[in-house]
Amino acid sequence: MSSNIRGARSASAVPTRRAMLAGLAGTLLIGLSARAVEAVEGRPGTFRPEELVDNGHRFFGSMSRGLAQLVEEATRRWGEPNGYILGQEASGAIVGGVRYGEGTLYTRNAGQRRIYWQGPSIGFDVGGDGDRTMMLIYNLPSVAGLYRRFGGVDGSAYLVGGFGMTAVTANNVVVVPIRTGVGARLGINIGYLKFTDRPTWNPF
Repeated sequence: MSSNIRGARSASAVPTRRAMLAGLAGTLLIGLSARAVEAVEGRPGTFRPEELVDNGHRFFGSMSRGLAQLVEEATRRWGEPNGYILGQEASGAIVGGVRYGEGTLYTRNAGQRRIYWQGPSIGFDVGGDGDRTMMLIYNLPSVAGLYRRFGGVDGSAYLVGGFGMTAVTANNVVVVPIRTGVGARLGINIGYLKFTDRPTWNPF
């Protein structure tokens, strides 16, 4: 009689363990599915404004006054970027001009990549300059999606505390350069930027 009772208890314990394992597996699947959805939506790949400002302060040093306001304005208009560039560039112009730059592209999923950019411009400025720049990148589908020409967005120029911010776009990807000093003159220029994975002297 007692053996039958023990057998009944063992039999009832088996489905209980199976139910627990099934529940645990279901919980894990739900968690993985939620992470997959977030990855598709791009949330894990974005950078918070506070993080961008902190990295920008370290990069620009004593020249970083006004950076936080421009990052805040960019976040208000386009949201949180899923990539950004820190680099240096040089430009010169006598009505028509050229700009060359190089830096490091930072992303959550693809890590860091060396990046180069160049492009012509037509504007009402004369002279040359060398600047540090931070570029915020929105809606970047992949690193390869950056290797193209980006044209200017009308009415996107801002000047705050020695910094200038504009925006260029291509195929729904928006790049927002934030520059120091006279690099802010981009507000009255018409031109484009071409990004490449290796340096070139051809601005077109």
